[in-house]
Amino acid sequence: MSDAAIVCSNLSFTWPDDTPVFTDLSFTVATGRTGLVAPNGSGKSTLLKLIAGELKPATGSVSINGTLGYLPQSLPLTGNLTVAEVLGIAAVIRALDAVESGDVSEEHFTTIGDDWDVEERTRAQLDRLGLAGLALDRSLSTLSGGQVVSLGLAAQLLRRPDVLLLDEPTNNLDLEARHRLYDVLADFNGCLLLVSHDRALLDRMERIAELASDELRFYGGNFTGYREAVRAEQEVAERNVRNAEQELKREKREMQQARERAERRQSNAARNLKNAGLPRIFAGNMKRGAQESAGRAGQMHASRVSEAKARRDEAGRALREEQRLTLELPDTQVPAGRNLFLGEGMQVHHASQAVFADGGVDLTIRGPERIALTGPNGAGKTTLLRLITGDLTPDSGEITRNDGRIAYLSQRLDLLDLDRTVAENFAAFAPERPETERMNLLARFLFRGARAHLPVGVLSGGERLRATLACVLCAEPAPHLLLLDEPTNNLDLVSAGQLESALNSYQGAFMVISHDERFLGEIGVNRWLRLADGALKETGAPAV
Repeated sequence: MSDAAIVCSNLSFTWPDDTPVFTDLSFTVATGRTGLVAPNGSGKSTLLKLIAGELKPATGSVSINGTLGYLPQSLPLTGNLTVAEVLGIAAVIRALDAVESGDVSEEHFTTIGDDWDVEERTRAQLDRLGLAGLALDRSLSTLSGGQVVSLGLAAQLLRRPDVLLLDEPTNNLDLEARHRLYDVLADFNGCLLLVSHDRALLDRMERIAELASDELRFYGGNFTGYREAVRAEQEVAERNVRNAEQELKREKREMQQARERAERRQSNAARNLKNAGLPRIFAGNMKRGAQESAGRAGQMHASRVSEAKARRDEAGRALREEQRLTLELPDTQVPAGRNLFLGEGMQVHHASQAVFADGGVDLTIRGPERIALTGPNGAGKTTLLRLITGDLTPDSGEITRNDGRIAYLSQRLDLLDLDRTVAENFAAFAPERPETERMNLLARFLFRGARAHLPVGVLSGGERLRATLACVLCAEPAPHLLLLDEPTNNLDLVSAGQLESALNSYQGAFMVISHDERFLGEIGVNRWLRLADGALKETGAPAV
């Protein structure tokens, strides 16, 4: 549909605690691929929910030209659903099966409608997204996070939408699955609006929309072009600020010099009048005239200074303020060679199916190793982390853990109580820390003032990750081993860089699951493991 579009007019939205998110926001997104970017917490996901109709604006309107498809960041999927139910084809499949069995009831034909080829179309879509062979009656509880994301996208594409909203669609996808998604979206010819921190995906967009200060600014081209445009804008803005500050200093200097000249003239005039012996009334008139002249000059210079300040402030508003995480991981010293974890022959079964190959898997972690765990989605990487933490008990095999604390950041971000505030959750994890210290630590994770007292349930994906990071990393005692499952999901690019710096300064051991090649290359990984086809192997080189 060539005229597919999103039109938002005078959109305003405020949270129940009266925190404003948008005010009088108007824009149009036309046909084509548009990437939506902004720092975490700016309201990107909220905007998509408003467009999708999941939230109602306080004022303004949203108009969709065409059929809408929407894949949220947090998929509302439960383990009780089947693949067919998530895809929205369960009723049609049952009706087709009934007709094939000889039941020609009218209700079955009504249910099927024009979808006689639904199973073929479904299989083709699943194949394109790397889900070939996935049984339609399989339960979601047996799927990995990446498989669930791909399944959710397939469900939306099967609706043949004209307008497609995607919120962080590459989260939890392995490298192969990401490239499949790139190819699928490249073929989409409707109106696509997506939120992502995946630079490779954003570089496949036709335009970038930046959400900031109650406006949506559009930049033609991909993310790399957008960054170059922003860099050029900032260079101009910084130059304008420098020029405006120099002008202000010059005007202030000239005002001071004019004031000093006026004072000298008044002093000299007073002496000259006194020496000239002029009548008092005449001398008074001359003095008042000089004072009025000096006053007018002073007002003129004050006006110039005020105008220079206004120009400086206007130039300063064009500068971007980037909020940065201040991550300082606990100072944990782990002697080289100390065994932190030893697992031998570990095996787990899901629905009677073995996760690992015959004989299970072996794993030894020694301090302070920096381990990258890679492999395709569904291989069992998260299962392995849960075995290390003790959240999951192996069906067979032996496990030995050191006494040091193991900290685990789950990719599902389900560690915190959604009804409690960020500050309340943090207090539960670090009850011995004084409140002032806790609030200072939260501020380093960009939860300042009222933001620290928001319920976790209303936070964006990136904010929830930061809150979880604060609770996991700053809990007591300090962890000897960090387990991070896709930690850069939902982090904006600036925050991801801060996490890289923090991990580089951390003195303990860590194991990280990630499909972000750049991130893995920046955190000093010295041991690479790959889990595939049930086997855990040392690769000795990146194999994402």
